[in-house]
Amino acid sequence: MADPLAVWHTEHINFSRLLDLLEKQVTVFHLGEAPDYDLMADILYYMRNFADRVHHPPEDVAYARLVEHDLGVQLVVSRLLQEHRVIAAAGEELLTRLNEVAADSLTARAPLEAATATYLVYYRHHLSTEERDIMPRAAQLLTVADWAAVAASVPTSSDPLFGDNVLKRFEVLRNRIEHEGQLSRPGCEPGDGLAGR
Repeated sequence: MADPLAVWHTEHINFSRLLDLLEKQVTVFHLGEAPDYDLMADILYYMRNFADRVHHPPEDVAYARLVEHDLGVQLVVSRLLQEHRVIAAAGEELLTRLNEVAADSLTARAPLEAATATYLVYYRHHLSTEERDIMPRAAQLLTVADWAAVAASVPTSSDPLFGDNVLKRFEVLRNRIEHEGQLSRPGCEPGDGLAGR
């Protein structure tokens, strides 16, 4: 079984890179130019369908197990669980704004920029908190039985963007990431791609 913390850390690096790419597209939009709306939609689709549905549920189980070992992390865990819900809602709002703009609806730039900023701020804070406060404690306290419960909580799913078998929908996004040299590389040090988030 792969080390779940190493997997989560790698996924956090990948998510951070996607957030950076999303932010670049919104900057283009802010400057009055046309961003790549399909690319933005693919990023959001991935984040909502892989991160929200595959990455977060086992984290929730690990959080609950961690609280059983250390009540001192309860407040941080409660905030992170709330952030999972807020991130999902912010992603839905951002998708709505993207769809409006992509459909050439008469819409102001401010709502899309605000929705993106909300999504980026919450997601980056969330990743930073997990990396800094939760993952080191989980490495210290969670037992083999805890990790088995985490693994059993959600069926395994291969990563459709960063895995070996990239979904057709994500081929352009994967190529863009590789072109920008942002594809996660083996041997990344803890915190790579997450500093200052």
